[in-house]
Amino acid sequence: MADRLTMQDPRDQYPRPPFPEQPQPAPGLAVEMDPKPDHGETSYKGSGRLAGRKALITGGDSGIGRAAAIACAREGADVALSYLPSEEKDAAEVAQLIEAEGRKVVRLPGDVTDEAWCRDLVSQAVEGLGGLDILVVNAGRQQYRETVGEVSTEDFDRTMKTNLYALHWIVQAAVPHLPAGAAVITTASIQAYEPSAILLDYATTKAGIVAYTKALSKQLLEKGIRVNAVAPGPFWTVLQPSGGQPMEKVVHFGEQSAYGRPGQPVEIAPVYVLLASQEASYVTGEVYGVTGGAGIA
Repeated sequence: MADRLTMQDPRDQYPRPPFPEQPQPAPGLAVEMDPKPDHGETSYKGSGRLAGRKALITGGDSGIGRAAAIACAREGADVALSYLPSEEKDAAEVAQLIEAEGRKVVRLPGDVTDEAWCRDLVSQAVEGLGGLDILVVNAGRQQYRETVGEVSTEDFDRTMKTNLYALHWIVQAAVPHLPAGAAVITTASIQAYEPSAILLDYATTKAGIVAYTKALSKQLLEKGIRVNAVAPGPFWTVLQPSGGQPMEKVVHFGEQSAYGRPGQPVEIAPVYVLLASQEASYVTGEVYGVTGGAGIA
């Protein structure tokens, strides 16, 4: 595989399915995936676009959150990582990569379905980083269910709390600390626009994130704070083999995209960097689709 920034056919830039069967219990660990996702560990090259900035990233241990954390650090930001205690192995790797860039890292293990913890993690991030001016709310729960009858109240409640309630609690706690020029970035999904039958509760939350982001952007622009969403398509993250998709779909994950493969987390990281940076000064209330050609509408 050529260097990520070398001009090449993007369809062949990363592995194509079929992939091995690899079931994991939720929330899963990226370190156990085959093929290993590219979060930018060696492939993301920074250029100082976020020098001196202070970022809190939820779900920063793996997947898109991990890629965003690595990219922010390579661009010069200090980073606070929020993740579940069971994801410590992945989070420790990310922390080492951030520290290798000479950046400060604050590790914040905890469960974002707990309102008190959401507010506490913001306080700890602000204290540990000495402020906060980038907020990436990315942590998500995705567990497929074949029929509406199989989506239990516990399922629905946990997905709502992880994907939507936590967003609200964290934003509420963070806004008083965010200065003019700060950026809030949420993670929506193509599922908000083209929901899969087996992701009923997940898709519902992602549509909610789009609406919440757009409404919040109107409020916070009055404070000089920009708010945008990123809407991924099929990305090779640990959400998939840890119950996010049936195993037969994991084996062929991304095959139906125009690329014939899933995206790698590092391929979406530059969008988070752009939206966090002052280069996106005229961008707010937008949803950036990164879908491998499927688009959002």
